[in-house]
Amino acid sequence: MIYLELILGFLRVGCFSFGGAYGAIPLIRDVVLSYGWLTDETMTYMIAVAESTPGPIMVNLATYVGSSQAGFWGAVLATLSVVLPSFFVILLVMIALKTLLKNKYAQAVLRGLKPCVIGIILATGVYMIINNCIPFASDASVNFQAVSITAILVVVLFGSKIIFKKKLSPIMLIIIAAYLGIVVYGI
Repeated sequence: MIYLELILGFLRVGCFSFGGAYGAIPLIRDVVLSYGWLTDETMTYMIAVAESTPGPIMVNLATYVGSSQAGFWGAVLATLSVVLPSFFVILLVMIALKTLLKNKYAQAVLRGLKPCVIGIILATGVYMIINNCIPFASDASVNFQAVSITAILVVVLFGSKIIFKKKLSPIMLIIIAAYLGIVVYGI
């Protein structure tokens, strides 16, 4: 039964996620929480781990969830289920690519999806910041350590744009965040 649930859950993620992994995080969260595979807190931690490990976030999350729920074969089935829809869509797009991209209606649909993807990614980022800095438990208080790390990262990100006139590499931002986490939470 768990194998079928993993296949159906991650096929849904693979079929209906647009905008890459960051746009798929809300859908993955919904699927994982609805089946009760992980808690919301564990899911947030796994998103952070999946972002900092090599490989696509969706694949890393599917592999972890599948492995934690059904071992090796669960990991294989969840990973294949999240990847196969994209694989088949890419095959179909490659076949129709020459005529599809010349169609003005197809271009309009793609231009219309961009703001939606940006909104989904922004909403996920804001949700994760708020959830980590201000826990929703009744007895929880503001996590000043998380707030300070978030503030420092924002200052570094925008400060590097102002001072160096170029964007900071996401890899460098992850390294800085890891270092700050070690310093702030390790002390």
